[in-house]
Amino acid sequence: MPQYRRNFAPGACYFFTEVTCGRRPWLCLDLARNALRAAIVKVRRHHPFIIEAWVLLPDHLHCLWTLPQSDSDYSTRWRLIKSSVTDEIGHVVGAPSVSLSRRKRGERSVWQRRFWEHTIRDEADFRVHCDYLHFNPVKHGLCIAPRLWPYSSFHRFVREGRYEPDWGSQEIPFGIERVAGE
Repeated sequence: MPQYRRNFAPGACYFFTEVTCGRRPWLCLDLARNALRAAIVKVRRHHPFIIEAWVLLPDHLHCLWTLPQSDSDYSTRWRLIKSSVTDEIGHVVGAPSVSLSRRKRGERSVWQRRFWEHTIRDEADFRVHCDYLHFNPVKHGLCIAPRLWPYSSFHRFVREGRYEPDWGSQEIPFGIERVAGE
């Protein structure tokens, strides 16, 4: 069994990738988006974090979170969010059958067990991960420009002047090939 090493740095900014079980494409459904939004609101009440950037695709999501200065427990936050979504809509979006391994652990077939995490090192690393995240729908052929994907913080970044509206429409942003986690 591989040893998973996670970096836990209080107050850090983290890039995450979460994937649906079997890459089932349910995350962009209205009921899934609503359940995910409600789960995040509920978890943030007791375990605050700042959502710096986000993109939701049919079978996975990417996001950047900043945790409070004295806190590095992103695993609990993800466990609570995923559990809440599963409790709310798992009966609709989960796979019809659950493997023996998952049944033994009391799991349902909604999310992959693990998630990808990367601790953001500096401002340049933050920018590259934001660019990767916002360009991801184009990379996966879901649209031809980031502005055309509705489930993304790209639109907030444009309003804030951090991107031009046509950003990512003409060329692949520099540096995004370094990002892993899919």
